[in-house]
Amino acid sequence: MNKKFFTAGVLAFGMLLGSCDNDDDTKSIIESNTNLELSINGLANLGDDFVYEGWIIVNENPVSTGVFTINDSGDWSANSFTVDKTNLANATKFVLSIEPTVDNDPAPSATKILAADFSGNSAIVVANTIPGINTNGDGEFTEAWGKFFLRTPTDETGTNNGNDENGIWYGTPGTPPTAGLGGMPELEASSGWRYEGWVVVNGTPISTGTFISFTESDASNQFSGTEANAGPPIPGEDFLLNAPTGVTFPLDVRGKTTVISLEPYPDNSVKPFSIKPLLVTIATDAAIAPTTHNLNTNLSSFPSGSIIRK
Repeated sequence: MNKKFFTAGVLAFGMLLGSCDNDDDTKSIIESNTNLELSINGLANLGDDFVYEGWIIVNENPVSTGVFTINDSGDWSANSFTVDKTNLANATKFVLSIEPTVDNDPAPSATKILAADFSGNSAIVVANTIPGINTNGDGEFTEAWGKFFLRTPTDETGTNNGNDENGIWYGTPGTPPTAGLGGMPELEASSGWRYEGWVVVNGTPISTGTFISFTESDASNQFSGTEANAGPPIPGEDFLLNAPTGVTFPLDVRGKTTVISLEPYPDNSVKPFSIKPLLVTIATDAAIAPTTHNLNTNLSSFPSGSIIRK
């Protein structure tokens, strides 16, 4: 046999064996993975600074299933993820968190937006519930309720100035006013969430401030009057000074929509988050304090859906 032909044959046979080995390796990798598919409604665009990240809980430890984003049209960057087959088979729960886009922490953040326990090959999102939102565990919002009154305590010095339609406070009038929000968990500072009040003026949302407790002042008095320290120990705001662009103060809140939202923390958006447990359009003839008015429960704003392992 010609030596040249013999050498070429050996090389070709070696290449064939190498090719078979590579195919076996690829087949092994493919067979060790499987797909996790998400079908969830009610998730919003998080902007450029944050992403959603899925996690499966395996032997009580979180294992990332990957990140995705959602645009303003509701389109997902991905809703099917390749996951190790053994891990997915042993997973007892799926959790979805909100994470920084640039994230050096391999663990889930405190801001977890939903959780679902696997039963067979599917997991159904627990309706109207936010996982791990306080020290008591998951936060339930089915029984959420709220009251508010119209008054401008930061523009008063012991007398009523006749402009109470320019302020909104989430509580019941009294000396001092008492909490007007309930049926929802008060939040821990480390929960990854904050409540935020809003008044929407011709499509422009104006924040009344963020808060974690229903019986304490919120974190903002940027629109309050000169008697700002006279604000009651409940969330709320007077709309008297420092009007946002396009809005005129003092603001008559009657005829406007007021919202209590649940906001990721930290939060880079000037708009309410998609989860809005309470809201109502204030009547144009709404009476001022001591009359109280009711907020409506808005459970349809919570995410819902299912997770399927294949």
